[in-house]
Amino acid sequence: MTDMKEQQRREWLAQAGILTEALPYMRRYTGATLVIKYGGNAMVDPALAEMFARDVVLLKQVGINPIVVHGGGPQIGRMLEQLKIETEFVDGLRVTDSRIVEIAEMVLCGQINKRIVAAIGEAGGRGVGLSGKDGNLLRATKLTRTKKDPDSNIEEVLDLGFVGEPAAVDPGILDVLTASDLIPVIAPIGFSDDGHTYNINADTAAGAIAAAAKARRLLLLTDVAGVMDKSDQLISELSLERAGALMEDGTLTGGMIPKVETCIKAVEGGVDAATIVDGRVAHGILLEIFTEHGSGTLIRRG
Repeated sequence: MTDMKEQQRREWLAQAGILTEALPYMRRYTGATLVIKYGGNAMVDPALAEMFARDVVLLKQVGINPIVVHGGGPQIGRMLEQLKIETEFVDGLRVTDSRIVEIAEMVLCGQINKRIVAAIGEAGGRGVGLSGKDGNLLRATKLTRTKKDPDSNIEEVLDLGFVGEPAAVDPGILDVLTASDLIPVIAPIGFSDDGHTYNINADTAAGAIAAAAKARRLLLLTDVAGVMDKSDQLISELSLERAGALMEDGTLTGGMIPKVETCIKAVEGGVDAATIVDGRVAHGILLEIFTEHGSGTLIRRG
């Protein structure tokens, strides 16, 4: 019995130590806005999803203003499979016709968004679900991609349909919500000046929203540890210049390139720093914000 009490006492002391270490960082970020892109395994694993909701509520309760922007590509894919709708991908982007964009909006704004809002409510917070259409938050333009024919060397414009990119962000509705006890949860659906609906990559949307909302930090939750060097070692911090150099020399490949590009644009747009965080790690966003060494790869001005 004595050994059990001693073990319990040590656990309490360890928890007190964690709070003591976190206190200076809580003070540093009090009143600050953080934009968190939520997706990948962190969103589909029930245990991680519950932890994420609790962590977001904790941020709000200690005086920080989290804004959640979520993805949902796999969930859209599953719905299309159930409906027996075939889709095509170009450079990792789903070609989206008028029927598919309606399904994407339904899944993102209805199914996923409300599930996250409910999880925040269960964790003791007050989430509010939005899309880019609410409050004129996110105006979009058609995303264009070109492909060079290897034989003729002629560039061909690829039509991706209703895949968009941010054209303008009006953070007015976010200012109202973050000034209260509400936590915005945003589905990356935007609309164009001519009224068309566009599905926007969640990373890209989060970066644009972070810059417009004058966020202190942007956090992109991913399914990798962060940016890796050519020896497959984690790079804990990058300047804008070095991040650009890693893209040019081929160190960054695949899906990591657009994530780093999003971080660079956000920082250039006024965000203090952006971090690529491993969403598979429990409490990853708390480790990043409230500990000395953080988590993942931090990108900021040199």
